[in-house]
Amino acid sequence: MAKKSKIARELQRQAVVERYAEKRAKLKAEGDYIGLQKLPRDASPVRLHNRDKVDGRPRGYLRKYGMSRIRFRELAHKGQIPGVRKASW
Repeated sequence: MAKKSKIARELQRQAVVERYAEKRAKLKAEGDYIGLQKLPRDASPVRLHNRDKVDGRPRGYLRKYGMSRIRFRELAHKGQIPGVRKASW
């Protein structure tokens, strides 16, 4: 489980990106790179990091399912992910 502070910080970053998205797009279209530099660093969507929705794990993230590889494996073994079956031979 990730620290609560890390998860909260990521949520703050998402909010800042959403807040400045329109302004960033306008400045980029105009080619005003000085204006872009004056925006907060966290306003850039590049600074966002995908995290597991359940426990906040930042690594081993599977985009298709929105969770980490570890959580995916646990839920797949229990049969709780629709359309996913364990391969066996």
